[in-house]
Amino acid sequence: MAILHEGYALIPILNILLAITVIFLERRNVGVTWAWLMVLFFLPGVGFLLYLILGQNLSRRKIYKLQNERERQIVNALVEQQKEDLRQDRIPYRDTAIMNYQDMIYMNLSSAYALYTQDNEVVLYTDGTEKFEALLADIGQAEDHVHLMYFIIRHDSLGTRLMEALTRKAREGVIVRLMYDAIGCYSLPKSFFHELREAGGEVAAFFPSRIPYLNLRVNYRNHRKLAIIDGKLGYIGGFNVGNEYLGLSKRFGYWRDTHLKLSGGSVLHMQALFFLDWALAHRQEIELAPRYFPLIPNPGRVGMQIVSSGPDSEWQQIKHAYIKMIVTAKEYIYIQTPYFIPDESLITALKMAALSGVDVKIMIPIKPDHKLVYWASLSYIGELLPFGVQCYLYEKGFLHAKTIVADGRVASVGTANVDIRSFKLNFEVNAFIYDTETAEKLKLVFEDDMKHSRWLTQAGYQNRPLLHKFREPCARLLSPIF
Repeated sequence: MAILHEGYALIPILNILLAITVIFLERRNVGVTWAWLMVLFFLPGVGFLLYLILGQNLSRRKIYKLQNERERQIVNALVEQQKEDLRQDRIPYRDTAIMNYQDMIYMNLSSAYALYTQDNEVVLYTDGTEKFEALLADIGQAEDHVHLMYFIIRHDSLGTRLMEALTRKAREGVIVRLMYDAIGCYSLPKSFFHELREAGGEVAAFFPSRIPYLNLRVNYRNHRKLAIIDGKLGYIGGFNVGNEYLGLSKRFGYWRDTHLKLSGGSVLHMQALFFLDWALAHRQEIELAPRYFPLIPNPGRVGMQIVSSGPDSEWQQIKHAYIKMIVTAKEYIYIQTPYFIPDESLITALKMAALSGVDVKIMIPIKPDHKLVYWASLSYIGELLPFGVQCYLYEKGFLHAKTIVADGRVASVGTANVDIRSFKLNFEVNAFIYDTETAEKLKLVFEDDMKHSRWLTQAGYQNRPLLHKFREPCARLLSPIF
């Protein structure tokens, strides 16, 4: 009892030390700082444990230094040349409407080393069955290599089909590399990858725990979903691997997501990103041989930048690109996201757009997978409604798409939600698309989803139950640390 008493007496001291760390050493956002101070002092002991799991970030610069240096070595020369071409107006745009977005292209080049290519072809998927049937078919046709990166892989029928397809290709002599996130796939048994490894495939976990069955690295997860086949085809978007993404979950029902299949120069940039993450996860240097970056003429005409962001960078590249799309919009900006936890800069941009006469529509799912996040999302939505922003609550199933489309000219599809975790704490990747035809397709998808959604009016929001009015601001207070 004496030991317990002394241990309890130490809790206030630990809280004070952690508060000093949060305020003076980590230089966090003010809102995040206040959220952590509230947790530490209102939940003594528990707050300390939560901080160890969710809050620590002192060593991140040291951890990711190598990745930044290698990234600059690979693309810096090409980026500088393209920036000079943009400054001198030497890029002939295949779609002349995209000339109005030259400053956005330049920004993504400067902050994210995202080269602009316009020889791409795009296939759009909004249904999991169609996406995975196409992916499995393309894997079956692979001749040289298959590189996959997913945040979540389930031990179910879809996951098993994928492993069987990869194992067959590995036995045929095709190079197979698979990376998964250690937290996203925490429930996978070690035996799940056994046959693939036996066939010669390589598997790497991103930031696994040194202690079996206990991983305190909840932050800095690899949330990217990429597939690169022979350096010619690439998949990017919101679908993970599991039966629920086929709409087979009783809890969620139909799963609405957005994914792209790409060919063209954008695939080479996805390949470079895969190698950077592979080196970090696998601790293995791979020679960037020409076989991985085939220079094949492509008849596509879609302009695109592959923009990545994460805790390895001082810049929040994807968030900045989102804001640029919003403030540049003249006619409309349509946003689909399962989690809507914007910071002050994004909230302000949306208010300014709506007040300027831009048609701002935001769609989130009415069926949440994380209730606290959903309640906080509604709080932020409620702040925007008086400014003329329209909100739609998707009812057909679960909306997991991370899509933004503006003015029928520019769009974004990828893995980053509109939340602080995606902007600062997770490794994310989005395709920013500069093409009127693709943007129009994504607009039509949004408008079709509106048929399966409930319009949340300002009057309807104000008349919500008293319990909702209480829990939403409480959840919002904690939203900076979700």
